[in-house]
Amino acid sequence: MFIKRLISGILLLILAVFFIYTGGLPLLLITAAISFIGQFELYRALGIEHKGLAIIGYMATAAYYVLVYFGGVYYMATVIVVTLIVLMTAYVITFPEYRTEEVTAAFFGMCYVPVMLSYLYLTRSLPEGVYFVWLILLSSWGSDTLAYCSGMLFGKHKMAPKLSPKKSIEGAVGGVMGAMLLGAVYGYVVTSSLFSAEISLFTCSAACGIGALISMIGDLAASAIKRNHGIKDYGNLIPGHGGVLDRFDSMLFTSPAVYFAVRLLEEMI
Repeated sequence: MFIKRLISGILLLILAVFFIYTGGLPLLLITAAISFIGQFELYRALGIEHKGLAIIGYMATAAYYVLVYFGGVYYMATVIVVTLIVLMTAYVITFPEYRTEEVTAAFFGMCYVPVMLSYLYLTRSLPEGVYFVWLILLSSWGSDTLAYCSGMLFGKHKMAPKLSPKKSIEGAVGGVMGAMLLGAVYGYVVTSSLFSAEISLFTCSAACGIGALISMIGDLAASAIKRNHGIKDYGNLIPGHGGVLDRFDSMLFTSPAVYFAVRLLEEMI
């Protein structure tokens, strides 16, 4: 299991580096593909994957990514509002075929996976985004590794014993502080004469810390959904890791967190 997890983890990292570095349409397409798969996994966990409401959710995701590509953030709110209106229209017209919680699940699934993950592409599209986008990986996967190490060495106080008994407050602190250190080192490297990026080292460190803190919510939220619905993993697409949501759960939260942190911090400096 460890070897399988290690190999698939390395392959994921290689693919992530390739698509993020490339940016543009290839990154948008792979982000959309991951979103569709994650959305399906969530709908399956919520028991609506084969219902008409799910089809509306998938169509909304397709429209959302098309508009994100052509209009950036300007049309995002429009798609979200229209999706809700269409779902409620289907709910009313077909009543009583669907229950309220199924409509809520369809809308939630569209916002939770595709919208949140789209900020990976949006961060890459920012000025100097080719440098800022790596903070998402550092604050997500990097902080997760550092939190695990810190928890193993110093963990005594449980952070969320009912959701994740192995996670500790000490591990969380270590993950955030470690992510800030990683961000600072990264900022130092890319602003050196080797890359000469015109970004702030403080922004890199602070954005990584914010992303790492928010990533814990993403990780625990995904665990809470699984426990509520009695499943161990969202899928088995990624050997040793489970489904897409099992691997990208924290990134759903770090992507918008880093995006907004970078924009805010760069404006303040």
